[in-house]
Amino acid sequence: QRKIPQKALRNVPTVSRVCGDTLIELVYDPDARKTGLVVSRFGGLWNIEQEVRIETGEMLVPYAPSNNLIVNDCVLFPSKPEEFGHKNELLADIRAFVHRYVDLSPLFEQIAVYYILLTWVYDAFNELGYLRLRGDYGTGKTRGLAVLGSLCYKGFFASGASTVSPIFHVLDSFAGTLIFDEADLPFSDAKADMVKVFNNGTMRGMPVLRTMMNRQREFNPQAFKVYGPKIIAMRGSFEDRALESRFLTEETGTRSLRDDVPLYVPPSMKAEALKLRNRLLHFRLCNFFDIKTDTTAL
Repeated sequence: QRKIPQKALRNVPTVSRVCGDTLIELVYDPDARKTGLVVSRFGGLWNIEQEVRIETGEMLVPYAPSNNLIVNDCVLFPSKPEEFGHKNELLADIRAFVHRYVDLSPLFEQIAVYYILLTWVYDAFNELGYLRLRGDYGTGKTRGLAVLGSLCYKGFFASGASTVSPIFHVLDSFAGTLIFDEADLPFSDAKADMVKVFNNGTMRGMPVLRTMMNRQREFNPQAFKVYGPKIIAMRGSFEDRALESRFLTEETGTRSLRDDVPLYVPPSMKAEALKLRNRLLHFRLCNFFDIKTDTTAL
């Protein structure tokens, strides 16, 4: 093998990377307040490293545990891979978790459980759709986002109250699942930008271009990758009919709340969600390279 000069190496803060037959994933231990990179090369076997040297000459390193997005739970990560068992067992445990904390129709609950699993291998596909919770205030939309988003692959929580710029940058850098509340954006410019994210984000290779200037004041548009799974909550609908077709929608507030759904989320939910994310990470490590699109389902 060609030896790369030491001076050619550069540290690259990394969230995830697919390098040939190797998967690299960021993990964060909230108790130890430490990040690391899980490296899996052989069918689910893994170890956690602080540096991963790859053939391009890059030295991959984990994001710092003090990063605001990580320490404030704006983006959720596993802490380490844990044996996921059989896929049906994992799906049953995800469904039990979702059912315990949020009231969804039986069909949408089943769809949401499979969508959560999809988010952990979404980059094995070239196209995907989104989930949406739609209803008036007080009908459980935000609770639904919190519960579903806590299990998704690199769930990134944002809302219509956020400025659009960091959403572009986080999606481009972290490439996770956008969990977006209050999607009924009041300002036309922000609405137009987010509509571009939703419209382009269903298909790989369709970035959004935004105007940027370099240090020499040259016009240098930047392409932001926005492909990936998304779960949103809103009160109404989008004017764009093509965008509307990208959602599988649950209408909230159409029936009485189940008696067994807690009004307040218990502190234990956070630990339960982390345990399931750890198992879902192991599912990704074991299954990513074997997943193919079923063309007969088209």
